[in-house]
Amino acid sequence: MSNETYLNHPTFGLLYRVCVLEEHKELYTTLYAQRLFFLVMTSVGGLTCEPISRSDSRLLVENRLRMLRRAGQTEEYDKLMLIHQRTFQ
Repeated sequence: MSNETYLNHPTFGLLYRVCVLEEHKELYTTLYAQRLFFLVMTSVGGLTCEPISRSDSRLLVENRLRMLRRAGQTEEYDKLMLIHQRTFQ
């Protein structure tokens, strides 16, 4: 079974979830180019999709990596590190 999650954006088309950042906050990127990033927040009122820069996206993922390492969640840390390397390097 796949853990891939997609979101259909009205302007940019299909978005791919890079990772979960916090509860109710996720990072998405455009499916094919992976150059445009979006911070997607869920609330009772629905979804909010905010475009953010590549450098801000990288910073958010690196902060999540630090949090996972401190919490001792090595399996999730290793998975996210692979995603980080594929996406930003």
